[in-house]
Amino acid sequence: MRRQKVKLYVLLALVLLLLGIAAFAPYLVPFDPYEQNLSQALQAPGGSHLLGTDRYGRDMLSRVIMGSQTTIYSALLLVAVITVTGTSVGLFCGWRGGKLDSFIMRISDIFLAFPGMVFAIAVAGVLGGGILNAVIALACISWPKFARLARSQVLMIKDAPFLAAARLSGSGGTKIVFRHILPNILGPVLVTATLDIGTMMMEIAGLSFLGLGAMPPIAEWGSMMSSGRSMLQTSPWVILAPGCAIFVTVMLFNLLGDTVRDVMDPRQSVQHVERR
Repeated sequence: MRRQKVKLYVLLALVLLLLGIAAFAPYLVPFDPYEQNLSQALQAPGGSHLLGTDRYGRDMLSRVIMGSQTTIYSALLLVAVITVTGTSVGLFCGWRGGKLDSFIMRISDIFLAFPGMVFAIAVAGVLGGGILNAVIALACISWPKFARLARSQVLMIKDAPFLAAARLSGSGGTKIVFRHILPNILGPVLVTATLDIGTMMMEIAGLSFLGLGAMPPIAEWGSMMSSGRSMLQTSPWVILAPGCAIFVTVMLFNLLGDTVRDVMDPRQSVQHVERR
């Protein structure tokens, strides 16, 4: 257990470092990420341009650093929206029950019946391009998972003795929900949210790659990969630089999510290992 906590602290430090780089990206870039210099177009990595330049002569390192702000914080915003929305819906449905609960859960079934990315592409296509529209499109299809998770957790403790005691003490429904139920279901919800950051980041990058997310010249990793895909054989650094950034960032958030789960519920970690 102590080893897992040390691992958690190390991963948290790395994630905070990454978030800090993204937050202060405009002050950390060695060159203007949007300034074009065609005389230096497609320079190989080395010298003053550590990751090379793109077809417009823009420094790739500067664009990767600036792109971290758009990509990472868009994913965090998306996860925050679907976590709050889905958890609120699931909390309400699990507590109230009845026909409204059944109706909302059938709506979630409809959303879950569609292939997620296909539905997001359709919504983003209707809304038009832009990183905000990509976040809205993905939010429309991602909230049911948190709603079902929160609802199942509420149903597990709804008839628990401590809630019966709270009712007998005169606590109202609102107080019971926010003081007794919500704190008891936050653990699984937060673990799922942490694990979802990497997934949402890849989906946002995927929409941008298809031209339905961030629009050029905005520095965003998926959009940068889309712009450089035709040069994979001749100038591979143009697409490998943002691709590696996505890989490292997603892996870091996934490791953090796994470690948070292991620390909060060691028994679940053991069961996960046994299934593998």
